[in-house]
Amino acid sequence: MTPQSTSPPGPAPTLSEVLEAVEQLWPLRLQEPWDASGLVTGRPDQPVRRILFAVDPVADVVAEAVATGTDLLITHHPLLLRGVTSVAADGFKGAVVHELIEHRCALLACHTNADSAPDGVSDAVARAAGLTTTTPLAPHPADPAVGIGRVGDLPEPLPLAELARRLAEAVPATAHGVRVAGDPGAPVRRVAVCGGAGDSLLDEVRASGADVYVTADLRHHPASEAREAALGPGADGTPCLVDLSHFASEWLWLPVGAAALRDALAARGHDVEVEVSVRRSDPWDFRVDHPVPGRPVHGVPTAGGTA
Repeated sequence: MTPQSTSPPGPAPTLSEVLEAVEQLWPLRLQEPWDASGLVTGRPDQPVRRILFAVDPVADVVAEAVATGTDLLITHHPLLLRGVTSVAADGFKGAVVHELIEHRCALLACHTNADSAPDGVSDAVARAAGLTTTTPLAPHPADPAVGIGRVGDLPEPLPLAELARRLAEAVPATAHGVRVAGDPGAPVRRVAVCGGAGDSLLDEVRASGADVYVTADLRHHPASEAREAALGPGADGTPCLVDLSHFASEWLWLPVGAAALRDALAARGHDVEVEVSVRRSDPWDFRVDHPVPGRPVHGVPTAGGTA
């Protein structure tokens, strides 16, 4: 019997060649002025056989990268977003930098450039919501065809609660869950989304005419004022709000980004393993639910309860 022949793997690209492919997908020129996307560690000439995508460059994710022989860790969030004066290993960020360098694992952050670019973070949230055609919520000054956030129409109106359930099924489970402000039965069709913290775009959401805004990290005062305005004189109750976990909303992009980079490298003749981290880097571990409605808490009755 003739043994089966196997073709040798394609040539491994250098890190600089991978960065060229990344730049085509998520150009650095699209990042926000305050951002720190880009290469954090790694030599341009080092070979890259394995790439791992993750949301956060936390210690557990770096340990996974090292244990699996990863050559390049691509995270959405930057490790060094704000200025530092030391990366000594006695601090948690310095320890991560040392771990990466000592194991020859490069680190690349694709943050707001991956938010703005086509098929970016907000596009992934939009698809999870059921949107098929969208436009940028806040167009980029250099290219109005891209930008932060997305807005579009569902093929058919949905009750708000059904949209929230659809999103809850799409994102990774977290202690945060999915929080909703609005009438559960309210029909929603026009949907605005922004992966990650999006309360700075509430004015753009109102201007877009969206029935509901899907984002993450909604703070008390912006959310409260948005709902007060929506329910105030002359208003129609919109936009309703759907608040996801920051980590969960951005995790949706990882499989999309990994597939896009795998295909881009293959088109250049490179055989590279591109995977998504299995680590959950959401910082919250568990949630304690409130007692049933109507049950007094510390002697103070809840709505509808008795003292």
